[in-house]
Amino acid sequence: MIGLGALAVCLAYLAYRSHQFGPLLPVALFVLALILLGVLTVEVGDEFVEVRFGPGVIKKKWRLADVLSCQRVRNHWWYGWGIHWIGRNKWLFNVSGLDAVELSMKDGKTYRVGTDEPEKLCQLIQGKLTQNHSSK
Repeated sequence: MIGLGALAVCLAYLAYRSHQFGPLLPVALFVLALILLGVLTVEVGDEFVEVRFGPGVIKKKWRLADVLSCQRVRNHWWYGWGIHWIGRNKWLFNVSGLDAVELSMKDGKTYRVGTDEPEKLCQLIQGKLTQNHSSK
């Protein structure tokens, strides 16, 4: 985020100084990317796990009843960041770092959710899974 923000400020300054406003389109795209994808929020409720990027325009929600398992994982650096397919029914939701929690779903799909606190998030999800299975 800091790198994109600094680049946006530099491009805006160059556009201002040169009176060439062509660079403002990339600046606008960088700012939009920062707003929409700069922060990832993960919420774990009694029935759902939800991830939201930025203000919540981009989000994904999974039913806990559809989650088979949860484990802490470390992403390869080349997986990068953002939302994208990383192979064989596997999707990545990440804004920074390499630590993540992997949700294996009953339908065979896998989702990796980036987090600064993978142990804590995985324990929370595992607790909800155990709670939901014991209440049935």
